[in-house]
Amino acid sequence: MKTKVTVVGAGNVGATVAQGIALKELADVVLVDIVDGVPQGKSLDMNETGPVEKYDALLTGSNGYDGTEDSDVVVITAGLPRKPGMSRDDLVKDNFAIMQSIAPKVVEHCPNAIIIPVANPLDAMAQALFKLTKFPKERIIGMAGVLDSARMSTFVAMELNVSVENVSSFVLGGHGDTMVPLPRYSTVAGIPITDLLSKEKIDAIVKRTAGGGLELVKLLGTSAWYAPGQAATEMVEAILKDKKKILPCSVFLQGEYGINDLFVGVPVKLGARGVEQIIQIKLTPEEDAALKKSAASVKELVDVIGM
Repeated sequence: MKTKVTVVGAGNVGATVAQGIALKELADVVLVDIVDGVPQGKSLDMNETGPVEKYDALLTGSNGYDGTEDSDVVVITAGLPRKPGMSRDDLVKDNFAIMQSIAPKVVEHCPNAIIIPVANPLDAMAQALFKLTKFPKERIIGMAGVLDSARMSTFVAMELNVSVENVSSFVLGGHGDTMVPLPRYSTVAGIPITDLLSKEKIDAIVKRTAGGGLELVKLLGTSAWYAPGQAATEMVEAILKDKKKILPCSVFLQGEYGINDLFVGVPVKLGARGVEQIIQIKLTPEEDAALKKSAASVKELVDVIGM
């Protein structure tokens, strides 16, 4: 049986995920969306791209969940995007209602899938899907830290005028304004950025990273899609190829980092079984306090939706 990934939501992010999976020939893709014609049209368009890009992944579009059966991974991008003046948190009630409509369909058609939530507020939506589906915690993995770390790496590379391939950045915490970029663990060719940049420049990069989503919303008038879509694709690749790759993701913590029963971004090992290990790193008292503050912000949203 061929590998299959379902992408729920055929908007900008969902279509980018589908295309990323096809370009890497990771799996066939089923693109699901409630808007008639959109998933069908976008999947056909991407199929017609196959001869140009030389991929044989087959994409299909649907307004329902028939055809998603036995998907290995389900990426959920469906949800309202941010508009100028909105925070991710402003979306919590509306997007929770969307998760409530999606979760039973995923349970019915894809009971063994690994779920990657992308909709905002990310950590709260991951928590909602965990509770609604009753899937094992290892199979609900929120996409956040991969994107946040990519943004930080971009800003570091721009500041130092080096290849982004040399930069490895580390961001923990909730996917919001209280996220916790960790300069001590962020490097350029193995060299900590604290040895290469002044505190003032690092502080500016940290601030820009935390506000990276809002910066794009102001420019685009809506949420970003290229980087979020490719970040989710990297997670799909790590799972389907059983790469055992360590990536920062939003996962359900039960005592790790002193946080209980809450989805928060931390480094994890991703493989065929989903979350195969939660990596615990040593934090300074200041970093630990920042992570706890970020977790508290996530908890407030989780409480709003009663999850």
